[in-house]
Amino acid sequence: MLGLKPSQSKKILSLYHRRVPPQWVVTPELARTLSELSWDIQRQIAILLDRGGNVRYVVVGGLFGIWIPDLSDYRIGSGPRLRGLRCLHTHLRGEPLTHDDFTDLALLRLDLMAAIEVLDHGLPGKISMANLMPLNEKGENWRCWEPLPVANLEVNCRHLIQALEDEFARIQKGRKAGDDRDRAILVHASSAPKSCIEDSLNELSDLADSAGAVVLDKISQRRHHFHPRHLMGREKLMDLAIRAFQRGADLLIFDQELNPSQMRSIADLTDLRVIDRTQLILDIFAQRAHSREGKLKVELAQMKYLLPRLTTKDSGLSRLTGGIGGRGPGETKLEIDRRKVRDRIHQLSREIEEVNRNRKLRRSLRQKNQIPVISLIGYTNAGKSTLLNGLTKSRVHVEKKLFATLDPTSRRLRFPRERNILITDTVGFLRNLPQDLLEAFRATLEESKEADLLLHVIDLSHSRFEEQMEAVEKILEELELNRIPLLRVFNKADKVDPVTANRLGQAFGAVCISALDPGTFPPLLEKVEAKLSLAPTSLPDQPETACHPPLETQVLSRGAV
Repeated sequence: MLGLKPSQSKKILSLYHRRVPPQWVVTPELARTLSELSWDIQRQIAILLDRGGNVRYVVVGGLFGIWIPDLSDYRIGSGPRLRGLRCLHTHLRGEPLTHDDFTDLALLRLDLMAAIEVLDHGLPGKISMANLMPLNEKGENWRCWEPLPVANLEVNCRHLIQALEDEFARIQKGRKAGDDRDRAILVHASSAPKSCIEDSLNELSDLADSAGAVVLDKISQRRHHFHPRHLMGREKLMDLAIRAFQRGADLLIFDQELNPSQMRSIADLTDLRVIDRTQLILDIFAQRAHSREGKLKVELAQMKYLLPRLTTKDSGLSRLTGGIGGRGPGETKLEIDRRKVRDRIHQLSREIEEVNRNRKLRRSLRQKNQIPVISLIGYTNAGKSTLLNGLTKSRVHVEKKLFATLDPTSRRLRFPRERNILITDTVGFLRNLPQDLLEAFRATLEESKEADLLLHVIDLSHSRFEEQMEAVEKILEELELNRIPLLRVFNKADKVDPVTANRLGQAFGAVCISALDPGTFPPLLEKVEAKLSLAPTSLPDQPETACHPPLETQVLSRGAV
């Protein structure tokens, strides 16, 4: 050991052969040995014992602290589980448990943290102890014991740890048999106003619910400067790890996109699975994609997301086959994985190009038959599929979840004077939609470029419908779809005061309807027919606004073909 005499190193290594009875925190003899060794070398010494009382790690620190090694061999399982290790170390200056001690206790989920006071000439003084606590009304995360003499330490360690785990299990929400859903805590860190943070977390909660996760808690922190490795402050991250343990969470979902370094650092520090908003959305899309085209595009987006995040902890080299051209350092396992992902991305891109060519062919046939096309666009869960079902008497899958409908669906609608139009339901939009996902679905969204009219369906009952409306129309502008005539449709108007709905409809040039009530459709159909009859064969130079003077009331009959 660096800086120690051979005799001192030998005595320290001999600690591995010590054993403490499971019900004891420490024996007086072991406490005396630790104190004498620590006094002799003037450094703190720590030992980590398992629940059988066996010494698993011996750590030699500095004058004021210790550095606990990687404890990955003692991974924490599901449920209310502590690490199964307790830390016993020395303090040379007679100080109580330090902030670093509490941090290690919380982040490593140790059974117990104890510090022995080293008196003059290496005699052991009092012992200070702390253990994690279940969630309580006082908001305390741990219990600090009053310093006790080592010789009179009457604490049954085995019973204490078992009682703690039983209490953690009791206060955590019960899990039904066979329920293997992830139990998540949502995290948001930004400098945005409090109301915006709450709205963003609510949307993240809806996304988590759509993905099949159980949301146990939401945590936010307002920061103007983010930690380069942990995003949040270390103190806040420590509280987050404790809260996750107290609630029985096994997953952290961050509202921001994390870079690979941040994701690894947070996962290593909290010992929990960590994903960000982008990964959550990709998972939802992977669940919802049913067509070949949808599956290809989701996989492409996932591969592009995965490529910069590939990493390995194995420093060994995976050699190529021997022989000519196979000599030399070879490729690392990481390089091989990255090459495989790049090859898969290239293959997926070729397959999607073929799908896009077939799509163009079908589109040209529609244009040849001169069938007007209407595209339903809007924020996810705004009611586009419900409106499609109501207009065409179809049975497209509808569910009150974000991105319940992913694959585009087209139906035909017959207007008076035997005029047929095609209505297409597109994938829902979302604020800050992952760029890789937007790129993968660009061809699907660009299908709307050939539409004669865009129906922008907006959830009027949402508290921030204006922001959702702006987010959708911003994406339309990025895709250069703002040149196509647009008609705003305020859905779920039945959930809003009629006077307010009327006023908002006039202000934004929108038609107010309820997709569940066909009786509200006639004004919408009137405007649609008027827009289509006035729509030129080529795109106008300037985007047409959605604001139009009200038309005279006219009852239209409709039917699905």
